[in-house]
Amino acid sequence: MEQNFKIGVIGLGYVGFPLACLFAKKYQVIGYDINDKRIKEINAGIDSTNEVSPQALENALANGMRCTSLLDDLKVCNVYIIAIPTPVDDFYNPELLPLKKASTSVGKVLKKGDYVIYESTVYPGVTEEVCAPILEEVSGLKLNNDFFLGYSPERINPGDRVHTVENIPKITSGSTPEAADVIDRLYNSVLLKGTHRAPNIKVAEAAKILENTQRDVNIAFMNEIAVVFNALGIDTTDVLEAAGTKWNFLKFTPGLVGGHCISVDPYYLIQRATMRGVVPRIMIEARRLNNTMGNYIAER
Repeated sequence: MEQNFKIGVIGLGYVGFPLACLFAKKYQVIGYDINDKRIKEINAGIDSTNEVSPQALENALANGMRCTSLLDDLKVCNVYIIAIPTPVDDFYNPELLPLKKASTSVGKVLKKGDYVIYESTVYPGVTEEVCAPILEEVSGLKLNNDFFLGYSPERINPGDRVHTVENIPKITSGSTPEAADVIDRLYNSVLLKGTHRAPNIKVAEAAKILENTQRDVNIAFMNEIAVVFNALGIDTTDVLEAAGTKWNFLKFTPGLVGGHCISVDPYYLIQRATMRGVVPRIMIEARRLNNTMGNYIAER
């Protein structure tokens, strides 16, 4: 099996597409997306996200990577990697519908012995408690008997030409120890910085959402500091420069928080914690404060 991976990448955005091109260096890869315009541009050698260089895309296509919007084309695959956006709704509640639809699609082509790996950022438990039942119901197969599950969170920083997918250590996990071994070896075969194998899927899910939530909280604190010092008539930059001369001072800076990850992912953990009776006050306040900074800066 490991010598004959046929990889289907579901979702060809700024996460899935660079991953597909990377795996195409070594394996047969089929990229799948419901956006026909996106498929046509990729097959024409164009990446409108600018995450993959023209040469890398040309090489991937020359190596046999093909992209499609036809679900049946994925039937030849035995590994499915799902990289679908996980947004929030207008009330900041996790919106899992795109992930559920992608799971339904994969369930229609899933076969015995296949692996399904999720890369989307989710709260701990989504992969096994939300996605796995959909795969089982649609395919008629049983998890860990007929097919196997994995989670390896994306760590792409859009527009970053240094920390590209092959240069980022990847967290891997699997639904069984044997599945975790296979998935870890698969990613290790194409990555330059290797992997960290998490003990289970929930730990891998939690690690990813912690990464972005930590950044949100750190930025929120510095934003609050900037507001305070501004009220006191003190230049925040001067204060940070002075405090930074101490060896153990953490040199964070204030700033706006936007984009798809840091401004969204903490809500997934906030909701999950609240459902379990824990109110994560620091995370909630960090989100509230960072959401107000745009207006504050505009008013200034």
